[in-house]
Amino acid sequence: MKINRPSSECIGAEVLDIDVVAVTEAEVKTIRQLVYNHKLVVFRDQNLNEDQYLAFAQKIGIPQIYPQDNYHHPDYPEIFVSSNLPKDGKKFGVRGTGKYWHTDCAFLNEPLPFTMLYPQVLPNSIRETYYIDMQQVYKKLPTNLRSHIDSKELVHNAKWRYKVQQWDIDRAIIDIMNDFENRFPPVKHPAIITHPVTHEKILYMSSGFTTSIVGADYESSQELLQELFSFIEREQHIHTHVWKDGDILLWENRTLNHKASTVPEGENSVSYRIGIYDGLPFYVVSEGVTKQLKMLTR
Repeated sequence: MKINRPSSECIGAEVLDIDVVAVTEAEVKTIRQLVYNHKLVVFRDQNLNEDQYLAFAQKIGIPQIYPQDNYHHPDYPEIFVSSNLPKDGKKFGVRGTGKYWHTDCAFLNEPLPFTMLYPQVLPNSIRETYYIDMQQVYKKLPTNLRSHIDSKELVHNAKWRYKVQQWDIDRAIIDIMNDFENRFPPVKHPAIITHPVTHEKILYMSSGFTTSIVGADYESSQELLQELFSFIEREQHIHTHVWKDGDILLWENRTLNHKASTVPEGENSVSYRIGIYDGLPFYVVSEGVTKQLKMLTR
């Protein structure tokens, strides 16, 4: 297994000359450490079917079954499908997912540690996914912003990202939104988390899911959040991955915000995503206090 490692301040280690179908236990250990150290790992020139892809994910950790069934692959509930193409004449997954800055499942009490993404059909023109290293952003955060956010909790809410489905026809928008929020109520996480392996501090927030600051009035909360988002999303903080056929990406949601590129009208796109639990606390809040993950095994 050959590895191209970036400098310590850059994300994205590239793994070359490996068949992930035959990956060994020792190689899996190395891969997990690469994710913790470099946040994003790229595997080139892979050609996997669904069984092989799921088996690779199972070697890395415990695959998530996403809590909304309409995203599931019909034969593999662990595979979250983002697609604008039908399969066997039927709607297949959900189109246009993730085109805003976010970290997967921040709106759950137990967020998702790893995301693995394997495009099946890439658009002809734009083939990009964008990432921001929130560990580095925290280090660069201006003192005035850091002082306002240290020791604070933030509210994360997925309600505004709900995609209307066929079964919502003839229902009032307020009823749709209330039902979704009842199923996925807002959650609180610390603004600054500590990584359970590297012990680095990370700014844990995104403009996609973070909606307010606990204890602040609405106007102050929104003003500070907009200042933070403006700083976070500066061009110099953004890493762009340009997809090639056969790429599989594995990244850590503790440290990276990400955003999908748009798919131009008339172009096709199909991607298979698997969320993975690594069996560790998602974050350390303070010395001796951890946010525990429930091991999802169904």
